[in-house]
Amino acid sequence: MTLGSGLKPEEIPPLMNGAIVSHTVESHRFDAFLPSPCVQNHAANLAFLADGTLTCVWFGGTMEGMGDISIYMSRLAAGSAVWSAPEKMSDDPQKSEQNPLVFTAPDGKVWLIFTSQTSGNQDGAVVKRRISEDGGRTFGPVDILCDSPGTFVRQPVIVNGNGDWLLPVFRCIGEPGQRWTGNADTAAVLLSQDAGASWKMVDLPGSVGAVHMNIVPRGDGQMVAFFRNRFAEQILRSTSSDDGLTWSAPAPTALPNNNSSIQAIALKDGRIAIICNHSNALTSSDRRHSLYDEIEAEEGVQAVSAGAGSSVDGRPKAIWGVPRAPMSLVLSGDDGETFGAPGHLEAGDGYCLTNNSKDALNREYSYPSIIEGPDGALHIAYTYYRRAIKYVRLEPGYGS
Repeated sequence: MTLGSGLKPEEIPPLMNGAIVSHTVESHRFDAFLPSPCVQNHAANLAFLADGTLTCVWFGGTMEGMGDISIYMSRLAAGSAVWSAPEKMSDDPQKSEQNPLVFTAPDGKVWLIFTSQTSGNQDGAVVKRRISEDGGRTFGPVDILCDSPGTFVRQPVIVNGNGDWLLPVFRCIGEPGQRWTGNADTAAVLLSQDAGASWKMVDLPGSVGAVHMNIVPRGDGQMVAFFRNRFAEQILRSTSSDDGLTWSAPAPTALPNNNSSIQAIALKDGRIAIICNHSNALTSSDRRHSLYDEIEAEEGVQAVSAGAGSSVDGRPKAIWGVPRAPMSLVLSGDDGETFGAPGHLEAGDGYCLTNNSKDALNREYSYPSIIEGPDGALHIAYTYYRRAIKYVRLEPGYGS
């Protein structure tokens, strides 16, 4: 079956060898499935190292929230056509370690940053790090970057014009008497003005429901940020005119969002590229109670009585279960004020009413990462059925 056309679950494992192959239908496109020993692989992030190696980090194990969920890293050396065997980068058997990212600091040190939580309790998560002093070849011990409970990361660190480090985070906030479901989550920036030695939490105004803040510098102190929307309505957008120290309240864009991750970058030609699921709650009636239904059922947790998406004390609830498909690439020439028509890299039903990968029940395309290479090629990675991480390279001229 042609890569990108919606594989059968049993067809995926034999393809997880890291080999990059030419797409048989679309020119200027190359695909690979990264190798992994895990039945569930999710939340990829791409980053280049100083030597030209492209890294991909993600979390893997049996199921998100379980104690065997750990961070993995695979590498694509410059000029290579095969991703390396994955390295296990974290291994706390009591914690679910999630949402990794790689950051090369101005001093050349490479940081691996990720979250750590117990079970599905995202409101208890802390942020951890490992630091490499040899360009990303080896990493030091795990320590705590931020111990404020409920702090979660997803998107890259940005260094502003003054040399300040901006780590966008979202704050998972529990409600009295309830298991965390995302109803009250907000956005913030961890700000470091001493090269990561200390961090200050700066909350964004009016950001309930705005998570996965993705900062895109635009020059002269101007920045724009894009957000996932917990209420599965639209991708949200915020701006800063002081190098990211303060931000406007997130406001809806024209792009739909299904309460799943997005990622945005500034291209060399000045446009902004966003990779996302082009869908929202209006496109499907599929709903689940929370992200961790399976774990909560095993632990005997009772669901709150209000149905998914209904109001609690006059406030909206987070919406879960909207299909995570298609996987789409959209471009903007005006900093996210407007967008062109989406190009779909992957199409399917996007079924995500369960996180079960062991029994091959999930069919989502989700949590994309995108980065532009020195030659103008776009490198993209995303979750494929929660079974594998798929890598796509779009060469200059793709779609023309």
